[in-house]
Amino acid sequence: MKTPLPRFEHYAASLAGRMSRLTRRDWVWGVLALPVLLMLYALVQLPFTPSISDLRKAKSEKASVLMTSDGQELAVFRHANREWVSLAGISPKVIDALIATEDRRFYQHHGMDLKRTASALFQTVRGDLQGGSTITQQLARNLFPDEIGRAASLTRKIREAITALKIESVYSKDEILETYLNTVPFLYNAHGIEMAARTYFDKSAGQLDVLESATLVGMLKGTSYYNPVQNPERSAQRRNTVLAQMVKTGTLPEASLAALQKKPLKIDFERQTETLGAAPHLAQQLKRWLIEWADRNSYNMYADGLVVRTTVDSRLQDMANKAVTRQADRLQRQASAAWSLNTGWKARQNLVQSFVRATPDYKAALDSGQTPALALQQLLADAGFMHKLHDNKTRLQAGFMALDPRNGQVRAWVGSRDFAQDQFDHVQQARRQPGSTFKPFVYGAAFEDGAKPSDSLVDQVVSISLGNGAFWRPSDGGGPSGSAMSLRQGLMYSKNTITAQVMQQVGPTHVAALARSMGVRDSRLEEVPSLALGTSPVTLKEMVTAYGTIANNGNFIEPVLVTQIEDRHGKVLEAFAPKTPEMALPAEVAQTLLDTLRGVIDQGTGTGIRSQFGIQADVAGKTGTTQDNTDGWFILMHPQLVAGAWVGFNDNRITMGNAWGPGARSALPMVGEFFQQALRAKVLDPALLFDAPKFGGSARRWNTLDGSEEAETLPAEESGMQNGDLSSQGAVQSDPVYRDDRPYRLYRDESGAITPENLPPPPMTRYLTVPPPAQDRQRLPLEGQAMPRAYELLPPERRRPRPEELAPQTVQGDPDYPAFPYGAQPVQR
Repeated sequence: MKTPLPRFEHYAASLAGRMSRLTRRDWVWGVLALPVLLMLYALVQLPFTPSISDLRKAKSEKASVLMTSDGQELAVFRHANREWVSLAGISPKVIDALIATEDRRFYQHHGMDLKRTASALFQTVRGDLQGGSTITQQLARNLFPDEIGRAASLTRKIREAITALKIESVYSKDEILETYLNTVPFLYNAHGIEMAARTYFDKSAGQLDVLESATLVGMLKGTSYYNPVQNPERSAQRRNTVLAQMVKTGTLPEASLAALQKKPLKIDFERQTETLGAAPHLAQQLKRWLIEWADRNSYNMYADGLVVRTTVDSRLQDMANKAVTRQADRLQRQASAAWSLNTGWKARQNLVQSFVRATPDYKAALDSGQTPALALQQLLADAGFMHKLHDNKTRLQAGFMALDPRNGQVRAWVGSRDFAQDQFDHVQQARRQPGSTFKPFVYGAAFEDGAKPSDSLVDQVVSISLGNGAFWRPSDGGGPSGSAMSLRQGLMYSKNTITAQVMQQVGPTHVAALARSMGVRDSRLEEVPSLALGTSPVTLKEMVTAYGTIANNGNFIEPVLVTQIEDRHGKVLEAFAPKTPEMALPAEVAQTLLDTLRGVIDQGTGTGIRSQFGIQADVAGKTGTTQDNTDGWFILMHPQLVAGAWVGFNDNRITMGNAWGPGARSALPMVGEFFQQALRAKVLDPALLFDAPKFGGSARRWNTLDGSEEAETLPAEESGMQNGDLSSQGAVQSDPVYRDDRPYRLYRDESGAITPENLPPPPMTRYLTVPPPAQDRQRLPLEGQAMPRAYELLPPERRRPRPEELAPQTVQGDPDYPAFPYGAQPVQR
């Protein structure tokens, strides 16, 4: 049996003889069949080319845009970093240079220049590879790179030719030129002639002269090879070639050619960055969501001109950006001093070495064969590397979010100090320990179970057994006083010993369930006693949402970012509405908790809101600071707005100082400045009041030795403030600009508090707290004092019924980017 290989060899040997026997008629038929075969192959490729509707869509391509609730542009989603400019806005020299160099018979052909194609084919056969594509064919590749491809193949050339013919049937010549010049890439993330003009010459496309136009057009043959920044000599030679081509077409006088070609290449290079917008972290999050929405609904986010209406208020967003920038810059100066290379950084060598070992440079050194000791030694000795590492680790970060508690609509979102330097979103992605901002959930659980703000516990050493012989002993910096303190005071002054005892009575399970029902629904909460002091990491978005529940009379509403999506003509494609509010707390319990948090602002750890920023509106809030000042938090509630800020370092091994790191000195000024400006601009109503009634009970007083009555306030452990005053060490000062334009002047009243002169002082109820025991102070017997009742948990049959507790949610997919904007569901199409 013969194998295939000998059969093929026999056929090949006989092929020459067979060819010699072909007649002239056979050759004629062969020549005539070739174009027919090509035509058939072209017809086969036709379905793989863009349709006429695709071409019309590309002709009217329009980027999608995010809009704020007050009609301002928040972000634009484009294919690339380009700014479209009309043909009339482009220098005529650019058009002359383009046609003279790329397509001399542009106005004579209909997509394909057969003469140029034949010439290019002939030169290629001779060994001189040349391109014969017209401007229209190049545009086809620019517009549809996936459908046409860029491989040097017959298939690509046929698809390119077919698409060019279609383009010529849909576009006018001027539209082809305009579209081509606005889509061609020029390196350095510059797409289109406008961005190229700004990048290489720092001017607009309409201002380009003949030399600059020739330089940019010359790059089209090979943007990298003729890059005027990296290869100026090649670029100058190519520019001169383009000038010579312009002489041949009569668009440049021959007399001026020699002088122009002698001129040096003048480049004014500056990379063009994409406009980030006022809320770049939020924009990137919504971009991912919109891509999914567009895919599901058969829209192109980059071409269909979708208009996404967001809930963000441009005025509040601007105020938030400025407050975060101003206050974070102030804090950064203190952080840089505390962690300078010669002081704090140098003193923590073990920590610094651990930073070095975690870098890619250290791992690369080990991969190259260096020993760990040698790799570490060399990197520590590299000044440039160490400066970069130091700057990265000691750069302070912040997050800020504000929402309307009445409907859950997000009004402002600042994900970091600078999106260009840190794209990590500290509002939704970062999970950090909330510290004392978590305590309202503990007291809320107690109030829900029937406790009253006036109920008391003793400020004493607390020791809670954790099992296996382990104990948790929370404390406050100054030690316990041994005296009774009301729950209101415990929360006002953020007393850890009081909060831990409340947690013992209500239980971690109840507190965790309440926190989840109020809005902490994505983060995992450890149901342990220390949860009372905020040891389970959460996001800023969750905490602001939960405080929004307090401000909304106990009704939880998921945050909403998008209200509706429209097409380019204003037709509503889909509208979104918030979910029905869920009762997380009975209204009377939420109001009791809110009024207790008023005391934090009036007399507790958040007095800087009144004394430093002069805010007299009905507000309530809470500070938070974690161990070693690793995290600083502050959240403030107003009937129309709840806003919160977090401050810290990305690496939590870097901590803030006692003088500037506590939440009252780091996060509070950001929120305080924001509210100050919002109230001053009348974006918020300063006269609006919460539904919660204000506490009207009498304060406790202690008798002194001489028979007089005296009241002493406990130190505000997080703020260093007493009686509303600022501590002398580490006192936070407002920017002088804000002091100069205040409509009032600050002065100290009789108690030493700083109060606006021409504004009425806030209504203050003096919550007199228990002084620490002293040898020279005697008290009346307990039975002779007006003592609040000792707090103890009510029996189950006497507790208020609670709404069904939410179990921890199992998050599917990426929890940072939900399918709909924070639970908003479509209500119409």
